[in-house]
Amino acid sequence: MGAALAPLVWGSTYIVTTELLPPDRSMTASVLRALPAGLLLLAVAPGLPARGWRVRTAVLGIFNIGAFFPLLFIGAYRLPGGLAAVVGSIQPLFIGAVCATLGWERPARVQTLWSVVAAFGVASIALTGSVTVDAFGLLAACLGTLSMATGLLLTRRWGVAPGSNPLNSTAWQLLVGGTVIIPLIPVLDAGSWDIDIPALAGYVWLSVVGGAVAYAVWLRGARSLPAVNMSLLGLLSPVTAAALGWVVLGQALTPFQSLGFVLALAGSVAGQSRRQSRRQSRRY
Repeated sequence: MGAALAPLVWGSTYIVTTELLPPDRSMTASVLRALPAGLLLLAVAPGLPARGWRVRTAVLGIFNIGAFFPLLFIGAYRLPGGLAAVVGSIQPLFIGAVCATLGWERPARVQTLWSVVAAFGVASIALTGSVTVDAFGLLAACLGTLSMATGLLLTRRWGVAPGSNPLNSTAWQLLVGGTVIIPLIPVLDAGSWDIDIPALAGYVWLSVVGGAVAYAVWLRGARSLPAVNMSLLGLLSPVTAAALGWVVLGQALTPFQSLGFVLALAGSVAGQSRRQSRRQSRRY
């Protein structure tokens, strides 16, 4: 499934950020991840969004990029022990509840079950030892999860204008989102502006692969797959981050974390019920 490529790539964000990028410049990283990626996709699919769809494109850009990126970083920085990842893992359950309430895409009971399994798996990987809860960080993580969930639901609901290029919509979402984040740089960033070769390589990876390529396939999947399926795929990101930490950084996983790794992966994959996806797509 092509959409799974995006969270697999996003799982490398943590190791790229900590090992290659300057510290304490999360908003700068967000802008440099979004704007160059948007310009690159706009060069491939030029033009303005279709009339009547420009406001929708801007709204999607804010939910998917402009609000989500800053809230994600604030939560990650202020919540030790991976609690931000745990909050994010509840997203499939939130989306399932919204869809069931509004009658959009009622998830199958088995998908709800696998969502619980995956959330438990992510919690087992991320939560180690005592956890100190920062109220502002927890609020940011919850709002970030809500922002991404809303973006997924609206992307699925609205799609793209008939006859338009989906890459153009993705490009403008990245451009709008990146522009919204720019004013936050002097407020939230405090680190050095020095950019060496490793940092440049990290920014290129985050922008070209983690931005242009990943968001192109992710938003394409969000327009065609049920929102619950997409949110379950998103849980592959913390799983990939844990795997890279183990392989690249030598971070050992405890037996309990290893079990969580297997459960999160199983829940994310097993929740992709093709039969249920087709039934939801027909009903949507």
